[in-house]
Amino acid sequence: MVDGRTRVVGIIGWPVEHSFSPIMHNAAFRERGMNWIYVPFPVPPGRVPQALEGIRALGIRGVNVTIPHKEAVIAHLDSLTPEAQAVGAVNTVVVEADGRMWGTNTDAPGFWSDLQAHGVSVTGEWVLVLGAGGAARAVVYALARAGANVTIANRTVGRATTLAHRIHQVLPHRSFRVVELRAETLAEEAQRHVLLVNTTSVGMWPHVEASPWPEGVGFGRIRVVYDVIYRPRETRLLRQAAAWGCRTIGGLGMLVRQGAEAWRLWTGDVPPVKAMEEAVRRVLEE
Repeated sequence: MVDGRTRVVGIIGWPVEHSFSPIMHNAAFRERGMNWIYVPFPVPPGRVPQALEGIRALGIRGVNVTIPHKEAVIAHLDSLTPEAQAVGAVNTVVVEADGRMWGTNTDAPGFWSDLQAHGVSVTGEWVLVLGAGGAARAVVYALARAGANVTIANRTVGRATTLAHRIHQVLPHRSFRVVELRAETLAEEAQRHVLLVNTTSVGMWPHVEASPWPEGVGFGRIRVVYDVIYRPRETRLLRQAAAWGCRTIGGLGMLVRQGAEAWRLWTGDVPPVKAMEEAVRRVLEE
């Protein structure tokens, strides 16, 4: 029951109706028997400063930040964690008791935590990442920080180059390569890498028959294929990879674990990851 002692957290974005975060976080609060609630707050573009001041004034403990505000919030926060600085985007804001607001990015630790949960090691390996958008920034940073060398494949090579340069400035001891995302190039790159991570939106619901990996191109030496997409749970890319004999991992774990990290930062408690995952899984299977 919501009462005068209920602690509030939530998510800001435009739109936010599609978000699974309220389902996931409120399931965690129920599991722990905590008097907290997670609320979606639709914030139109251009209203981010007012929204953050409202969050501070209302005593809200923190918010997740989704499209299109992940970069816009940065200028209005008191500080950023190294993850947020490196990635250049904030997906979680924490409000301290004195009103100080700081931002972090839980996508990177969420992705890395899920890789570890699946027993995937990347130290000293070359990893092929498809895409150079916001998800790619978090993934490339997490991989490089864990000791991997990264090849970024993107249709716009300049954007991939900018990403590689950004992460290399933060982690100069890692090696980066940039290639064009096209069939001929991917056929060659598949012989050089053991892990493939798709960070593009190609194959996301409702366009479930699309894939960023061209038909007829084999996966070479690649043994593990990770797709950050979680809806559908098995993308066309993962079906292609499984047919080649690769181990496949969908994006549900990353979704849950990035959320769990935000939950930990707000509450100071150990997140009930299993309860969070089961709540999202039930919705996806409806």
